[in-house]
Amino acid sequence: MSAMAEMDSSTIAAILSPFSESCPRLAELNEDQSRRLAWMMGAAQEVVGIDSLVDVMLGGKSAGGDDVIRCYVGFEPSGKAHIGWKVVSLTLKRMLESGVNVLIFMADWHAWVNDKFGGDMEKIHTTAAYMEDTFRVLLGNPTEGDGPGELRFQYASEIMDSGDYWARVLRCSKNMSLARVRRTFTIMGRTEDAADDDLSKFFYPAMQAADIFEMGIDIALGGMDQRKAHMYMREVADKWKWSKATCVHTPIISSLKAGARMETEVIVKARMETAVVGKTGGVLAGGPDNKMSKSDPSSAILLHDDASRMRKKMKKHAYLDPEHDESTVYELIEHIILPEFGTLQVTPNPKFGEPSSWNDLSSIRSAVASGELHPLDVKFAVADALSSGLATLTAHFESEPEKLDAVSEITG
Repeated sequence: MSAMAEMDSSTIAAILSPFSESCPRLAELNEDQSRRLAWMMGAAQEVVGIDSLVDVMLGGKSAGGDDVIRCYVGFEPSGKAHIGWKVVSLTLKRMLESGVNVLIFMADWHAWVNDKFGGDMEKIHTTAAYMEDTFRVLLGNPTEGDGPGELRFQYASEIMDSGDYWARVLRCSKNMSLARVRRTFTIMGRTEDAADDDLSKFFYPAMQAADIFEMGIDIALGGMDQRKAHMYMREVADKWKWSKATCVHTPIISSLKAGARMETEVIVKARMETAVVGKTGGVLAGGPDNKMSKSDPSSAILLHDDASRMRKKMKKHAYLDPEHDESTVYELIEHIILPEFGTLQVTPNPKFGEPSSWNDLSSIRSAVASGELHPLDVKFAVADALSSGLATLTAHFESEPEKLDAVSEITG
């Protein structure tokens, strides 16, 4: 029996009940529809505009004009993948299992605008080809096509030849002030004043919004760092009376070093200023200032790190203090390991204790705080679990190394 089929009514209710007030039509869903919807949304940090999706599930036309629900996530091809891609992939798997068509959008021209690889489009496309293989493996090599539960890839350059697309971009730009656009620059990993000498960057948010409308998307998926772009898109949809995608935001995995930095008053203040409250309430970690980034390899777990390297990074760089609940180690357990495996296996040196199995984060936190679990043993357990979850990807690139080797040559 699949994990979706095993969801009991209380779990489904816990996931969907926060939306009942804003979306009264939830009550019209039958048991199977409720289960599918809960499974789609179960790993999200925040969902905005679920009513649009519910309307489609209850017989309305999808954004594509049929009954196929389409989910999109966009990536700039910019280098090797880090462990944050696992969070997105686990949510995409849920979408596929729920009968959603999943589109992974290779934002090649967006990467060019954002100066990736110095604007070298050949390098951008080389990286995109590697990304396609990576996602195929992470998602279990699903059937590819346009139908329910199928996977497809599309490039920005494939839709940007259309005059209709650029007309859409202009409409997405109309009546949006420069100050409003500046506030979205964090979606590019840039500050608000980063484009003063580069007009193309002001078109980036409008392009991202136009992509969603042009491709008939019902669910716009992204990390919490994409929230501003998605809210921009929804404002545009309201203005032009266009179909408005439901926005599903996944958690951001923090830098391994983030916990130590969060102790300083300056960083705590910065995090509070950039925090967003999600559907579960509270302040979300992984803001722009401390999210994991492949640009700092020592603070990021890359998908191609072997078990030994992961252990080394976790030991040397991962912050895990028994007196503090905030740690990237806990984020990795909560958002990747427990959803994928259901348990965390901790195996200390036999001189210091027996192996143990843990299936909820609060118990792990308490055991670390009490001294029942040693922080280093937990770090190594996390490294080993992550490595196990990436074994299929490792095997793929060992047998077919060409695309990874090509990216390695570009990135060094």
